[in-house]
Amino acid sequence: MRVVIAEDLALLRDGMIRLLRDHGHEVVAAVEDGDALVRAAAGHKPDICVVDVRMPPTFTDEGVKAALAVRERVPGTAVLIVSQYVEETYAAELLADGRGGVGYLLKDRIADVKEFVDAVERVAGGGTAMDPEVVAQLVTRHRTSGGPLDELTPREREVLELMAEGRSNAAIAAALVVTDGAVEKHISSIFGKLGLTVSDTDHRRVLAVLAYLRS
Repeated sequence: MRVVIAEDLALLRDGMIRLLRDHGHEVVAAVEDGDALVRAAAGHKPDICVVDVRMPPTFTDEGVKAALAVRERVPGTAVLIVSQYVEETYAAELLADGRGGVGYLLKDRIADVKEFVDAVERVAGGGTAMDPEVVAQLVTRHRTSGGPLDELTPREREVLELMAEGRSNAAIAAALVVTDGAVEKHISSIFGKLGLTVSDTDHRRVLAVLAYLRS
């Protein structure tokens, strides 16, 4: 997997480089600002960009703007946003195009090496990896009524929330203390209620998660 990192803090940037290289991934560029990210992505065509939200010069939303520009100019590039805080507006903006290959983690998660590397790999593969805090705040703030999500049972909503965090069926089963088969039945029901009839199960999983987070 080929990675571009955009992070202005040298210590954190170097730490992510080492973590990813130690797990067999190639960091093709590590940059400090949004403009450099866009140039690096256009030049290297990475599988994924790991991007801080706030970077020079104003330390507001340069990272998200650059990430959106990358996804526009280099279609198919996955983006994992990392942030010190839950920035609901930026998370929602990243999800707005309805495509997979997106993630949003709080920087505290990077300290858990396995969790961070798993998230990078999952997003690079076209999936999602949303921090539980991000999921909770997006759902609380943006929940509306009248859509197909209202047809989901409380248990199906629990399953879908765990899917949004990027958990596997086995991990969902362990969290809810149910069997893998029960989780599969819930997911099948979720797909049906959301009208996701395409044959690619992984793609349907991403679409279901995006529908949930954008609701």
